[in-house]
Amino acid sequence: MIDRRRFVGMVAASAVAAVGPAYAQPTRKVWRIGSISPGNPPKPGVNPGNPAFAEAMRDLGYVEGKDYVAERRYAESKSERYPELVADLIRHKVDLIIVPDAPAARAAKEATTQIPIVMLDAEDPIGAGLIASFARPGGNVTGFATPSLVAWIIKRLELLKTAAPNIKRVAWLTSTFGGGDPAKSAERRLELDKAAEALGLILLRIEMKTPQDFDRATTAIVRERADALILNPNPSNFMARNELAQFALKQRLPSVAGRPANAVAGALLSYHGLNAPPREVAVYVDKIFRGANPGDLPVSQVMKVHLVVNLKTATALGLTVPQSLLLRADEVIQ
Repeated sequence: MIDRRRFVGMVAASAVAAVGPAYAQPTRKVWRIGSISPGNPPKPGVNPGNPAFAEAMRDLGYVEGKDYVAERRYAESKSERYPELVADLIRHKVDLIIVPDAPAARAAKEATTQIPIVMLDAEDPIGAGLIASFARPGGNVTGFATPSLVAWIIKRLELLKTAAPNIKRVAWLTSTFGGGDPAKSAERRLELDKAAEALGLILLRIEMKTPQDFDRATTAIVRERADALILNPNPSNFMARNELAQFALKQRLPSVAGRPANAVAGALLSYHGLNAPPREVAVYVDKIFRGANPGDLPVSQVMKVHLVVNLKTATALGLTVPQSLLLRADEVIQ
């Protein structure tokens, strides 16, 4: 015979066993964040992550290895590898892809219309056909952008002309990878030519898609009798920054670049918008993970700029940088 207390306990235990699975806590999703870097993978023993981004994610409740897994891929300065890296991330079923620039964003957008894409530093995403507008980008692309490529190049030409007023023929070292509408590209080229002409300059377009094109590109610069150099902030120009600085100094070419690292390497000037703050990138990621549609998240325009003047290079080139330019500089390399 079973006493009342034992009977009640058995019934309660049976009830818990019967309904337990229905009330079990759901398994928390572990997100997979894919990212593409234009550079090389870190050396062995070096943390491959971005500490500031990881800290920002922790503040939002995401711990790497627990709440999300990072799938990192590296283009090794070969922007033509972007499509294969995107395809690899898609095969690994990432929930979101963080891309460094407009060419990478284009590769991602062409590969998927479902996976959210967050841009870190895309020049002229509207002109590149990546978004419909900054306020309502539409589609699956959002993130951070800088003013149009044309605006940046014109400003860099103005700064270069201020620092080296006697220049006439400026070699523009760029890359066509990432495409875009050919008609829009032609319009931008015409606009740049007019802006250069207004400054008394001739803009010579030279391609260097990868660092392996260095010899061919520099030979073309010499052949075209360029007397100055402008470097787009693309992966190839970044990876070959030391070689390009040495070449420019040897050929006595004042140069302006789109990354501070180029000025540190020896370019005369660098002028570019500051990269998207990791904390703000984490906020975009969090909003998307919470259900926001990337096409409804406004693309944030990077407004702060950074000007670096390398006085050591100026001295080597026999140039006297105007005081007005030095006063505007955020950094002066002595």
